[in-house]
Amino acid sequence: MTDRTARIAGTTGHEAESAPSGTAGRPTALSGHLAPVPDEIDAYDLPVSGALPPELSGRYLRNGPNPKAASESGAHWFLGHGMLHGIRIAEGRAKWYRNRWVRTTRLAGAPATRPDGTRDLAVNAANTHVIEHGGRLLALCEGGLPYRVTPGLGTLGPEDFGGRLRTAMTAHPKEDPETGELHFFGYAPTPPYVTYHRMSAAGELEYSRVIDVPEPTMMHDFAITERYVIWLDLPVTFDATLRGRGMPLRWDDAYGARLGVMDRSGEAPVRWFGIEPCYVFHVGNAQEDAAGRIVLDAVRYDRATFNGVWTTIGGEPGTAWVPPAPGAAGPGAPGPVLYRWTLDPVTGAVGEAQLDDLAVEFPTLHSGRVGRAHRYLYLASEEPSGAVVRYDVTTGERRVHDAGPDRAVGEAVFVPARDARGEDEGWLLSIVTDRSGAGSELLVLDATDLTGAPAASVRLPRAVPAGFHGSWIADDAGDGHGDEAGR
Repeated sequence: MTDRTARIAGTTGHEAESAPSGTAGRPTALSGHLAPVPDEIDAYDLPVSGALPPELSGRYLRNGPNPKAASESGAHWFLGHGMLHGIRIAEGRAKWYRNRWVRTTRLAGAPATRPDGTRDLAVNAANTHVIEHGGRLLALCEGGLPYRVTPGLGTLGPEDFGGRLRTAMTAHPKEDPETGELHFFGYAPTPPYVTYHRMSAAGELEYSRVIDVPEPTMMHDFAITERYVIWLDLPVTFDATLRGRGMPLRWDDAYGARLGVMDRSGEAPVRWFGIEPCYVFHVGNAQEDAAGRIVLDAVRYDRATFNGVWTTIGGEPGTAWVPPAPGAAGPGAPGPVLYRWTLDPVTGAVGEAQLDDLAVEFPTLHSGRVGRAHRYLYLASEEPSGAVVRYDVTTGERRVHDAGPDRAVGEAVFVPARDARGEDEGWLLSIVTDRSGAGSELLVLDATDLTGAPAASVRLPRAVPAGFHGSWIADDAGDGHGDEAGR
């Protein structure tokens, strides 16, 4: 594997040499900027460079894996216990930082199966995302039930929505910006392999339906449009021979790849469209164009890139990444890249196109454009150094905020500006960590002027290990305000 693929996976080969004390000898995926922290802390009145926009009043929360015991340090990166990191911003000040483990039954050592041999869905890491919906703050992990947490990052317990949710819940639900409904799904290694769910804006689980796929697959994300749900049935599947060896998943050439289109009513059969084999961890967005076609933008991995990244973060070895010939570029270039599929429900035609050759991940957008026409996507990249990228899908223009060499840039969450008129008028929040593990800061970027200096930078009291996904929870989000200390 080359440095390029390793960096987009979140690590480089030399980091074990520069890891902070206590991380020597750990796998690369748990060293340097990925090194877990050993405890929970609170800090107040954080130092700020620049000026925090006065309109920002809420909390930036981010979830990620953080093994608690040294004996867990050899596990796959995806398996560490969930830890929430929170920064409270109000009145132009960074009032506090705190971090808390999500106190799951798995953290407490509960077995993953019940006495009758069935899965206990409460036993999961709760380590992937944190969202607010219907007045609930939820820590999400696709391995089981969400965990409800407090505004102060305390854990209330597993949430099954009154006993109605009987499957796992994806860490990537989609909230419709007009109806407020939450669309999500769960996948499992045993039948039913995929189940779709729809929840009201008030948080009531209203509808569930099994989605037929031939084998158990790792379906990490999906998409919605105004009228459809888009499924990603791709060739990373459960392999029973790998049970007990971290994540029992492997790329399976024989499985094939397809996208499914389902009417949001859930009543009509899913229509499947075959595509070139690939894998997608994260969707940017989907929309319906003027001709009624479905346009899906996502970050695409080919087989070699997936296997290279998967091995780096602790998965079973697969095909090694092979660098291209000198001068090779364009479609087929290595690295996870922004890609577009166009599906025609009338003719059955499928179009595929690579939108850019920059290696990227963690796409986000304005929450008001989910499932609707969008112009901008925001992504994280490690080329040529840590960067936040704004991509214009209409013109193809790419703008980059370079965070500097040897800096790991996290997902950038978009917060619309007050009284914004343009789609890109707002702020991007991203935790950036030194690759040596020396420290972290929260960057606040003007999304309309990404090449300029940050509007503000909040220096955090500790190095925050690079993690997965987060949300901006405004004070009027319905879950209570954010000055609680440890509640």
